Amino acid sequence: MDQEAIKKILPHRDNMLLLDEVEKIEDTAHGVYHVRGDEFFLQGHFPGNPVVPGVILCEILAQSACVLLQDKMEGGKTPMYTGLNNVRFKSPVRPGDTFETQCRITRAKPPFYFAEGQGFAGDRLCLKAEFSFAIVGE
Repeated sequence: MDQEAIKKILPHRDNMLLLDEVEKIEDTAHGVYHVRGDEFFLQGHFPGNPVVPGVILCEILAQSACVLLQDKMEGGKTPMYTGLNNVRFKSPVRPGDTFETQCRITRAKPPFYFAEGQGFAGDRLCLKAEFSFAIVGE
């Protein structure tokens, strides 16, 4: 699904919608973000050596889970991060990279959902994490 379809699931807009596309294959979400180089989070991180901040990579990973829970977020509900565990940054992500995620839900106790995921740039593992979020509001 493209950004317009993602907007029907996620409330993120403007500079904080960090997925170009996402799809569900069996029980796994596969997200894609093309790092252009003009993003707000690269300004000053770091001058002359731009690197996507780790928290942004974690956000991309979590946003890609939207396709796994789209039926739970109907009616204006918002996914809110509740935790990050065992986060490991393995390799930097830079302008020109295509950051691809794979994540799956490992446990659910609505409104809380627990997931694990990985992010890659090409064949380089860049990020591994466990994370949780709650789907709240109306």
